Amino acid sequence: MTKVGLAISVVFSTLAGYLLAVEDWQQIDFMKLMMLAVGGYCMVGASNAFNQIIEKDLDAKMDRTKNRPISSGRVSKNTAFILASALTVVGLLILYIVSPKTAMFGAISIFLYTSVYTPLKPLTPLAVFVGAFPGAIPFMLGWVAHTDQFGIEAGTLFLIQFFWQFPHFWALGWFLFNDYQKGGFYLLPTRKKDKKTALQVILYCVWLIIASLLPATGYTGRLYLSPVAAVLVLVAGLWMLYGGVQLYRKQTDKSAKTLMLISVTYITLIQIIFILDKFLR
Repeated sequence: MTKVGLAISVVFSTLAGYLLAVEDWQQIDFMKLMMLAVGGYCMVGASNAFNQIIEKDLDAKMDRTKNRPISSGRVSKNTAFILASALTVVGLLILYIVSPKTAMFGAISIFLYTSVYTPLKPLTPLAVFVGAFPGAIPFMLGWVAHTDQFGIEAGTLFLIQFFWQFPHFWALGWFLFNDYQKGGFYLLPTRKKDKKTALQVILYCVWLIIASLLPATGYTGRLYLSPVAAVLVLVAGLWMLYGGVQLYRKQTDKSAKTLMLISVTYITLIQIIFILDKFLR
């Protein structure tokens, strides 16, 4: 119910944001880091559980989701609701101990995901835009956890993960189009697997490259990329863009799946590059 794989990747983004916020290794508070990981996991797990409660009947219609605990009937809605509520309370308490602003952004994230994004999914492709906001919070949440401030640095981290989600999710929506259709979801921007959708994927890949290189300009406060790291980030971005161009050219499920896999690798890779650049230069 908590989607362990997804939750761990989100927690990794949060911890990456925290490591980018500290001045040096000596500043790392490992207790705070552990609390951030546990609290973050609780919040993501709660969001995923609430999502599955709301979409129980729709999940049962799709091959990729019909065997989930709630949609398959292995776990009742009431039991799932109790678990999701407990995870929410525990997660918020832990994040509040880390810092009040961290808890605030955590609460905003779970509210947007469960109360706005999830109900919008069967209604409009704009749900992806709304969902990109809670999805972009984890990377900057780690920075806020250390500094208890939301400034240009946290905003830049938010922007990177915000733009990343569009090519990632539209690639997923493309090769799972028929399955999503069974559940009544039309999440591609044009509601079709066409060149207009693929073109938007390319445009967001370009925005992603620009956002990820902003720290190299020196205008993003303490968040900075060295020239060498900037080249590596650019290469990773061009790889992502290449996947988008291939989707535009071929318009196949295979090219969409390839782009999705590239996107998953990309976001983790650039976070590692940012961290290594910070502590090795």
